[in-house]
Amino acid sequence: MGIKIIATNKKAYHEYFIDEVYEAGLVLTGTEVKSIRLGQVNIKESFCRLVNGEVFINNMNISPYEQGSRENHDPTRVRKLLLHKEEIGKLFRKVEERGFSLVPTKIYLKNGRVKLEIGVGRGKKLHDKRHTLKQKEADREMARAIRDRH
Repeated sequence: MGIKIIATNKKAYHEYFIDEVYEAGLVLTGTEVKSIRLGQVNIKESFCRLVNGEVFINNMNISPYEQGSRENHDPTRVRKLLLHKEEIGKLFRKVEERGFSLVPTKIYLKNGRVKLEIGVGRGKKLHDKRHTLKQKEADREMARAIRDRH
């Protein structure tokens, strides 16, 4: 079946230096899965938290399913992430010791299952963001020059 990307968080790469990424499963209800398959999910404002040895995602907005009944889900409820105990231990040490943040970068379907990619990142300062934008612009100009030459 492969991988089908549903949503990416471009803001995460603008706001943070992403050092590592982890793949996590999500604890979801049926109507949430159906909404995600339709692409009705937003992870721009979301963030991850470590609570009692478990990882949770906050502010991930999954729109209510159109054909859902009164059993429909709350769009921004806190959802549990499924990771291995060793991975959670690594994440906990990084967040506690070095002040890293856990940022959702991508949500996708992998072999029919909803997966979330979590980035471990350090926050960028304003001058870092400017440098990134300059670099992006320079890359665009180079690509344009190469394309125009041919």
